[in-house]
Amino acid sequence: MPNPRIEPLKKVLAIDPNDDVAWFGLGKAYMDDGNFEEAAKALQQCITVKPTYSAAYFALAQSFHKLNRIDECRTICATGIEVSTKNGDAMVTKNLELLKGSLPS
Repeated sequence: MPNPRIEPLKKVLAIDPNDDVAWFGLGKAYMDDGNFEEAAKALQQCITVKPTYSAAYFALAQSFHKLNRIDECRTICATGIEVSTKNGDAMVTKNLELLKGSLPS
């Protein structure tokens, strides 16, 4: 049973493909479904539309981690730490640092 939040968000994005909040919501909905491939696509679109969206970096890093795309995960963690530090999003910075620290070297 697919997540009931997915279709309405897709409709919003069909109207406004630059809606960063909808992209983030779509990514999180896919994550809830365990569909990390689609989640990563939506979350990448979110940070393309709004490069300062701290929480999207963490969600994207988590998705890459689940997909075992470790190099991409590490890169997104690093960028996300920069962005969230600039934004003063201490919680996101901390989460990204923890995730980055848990990656195999």
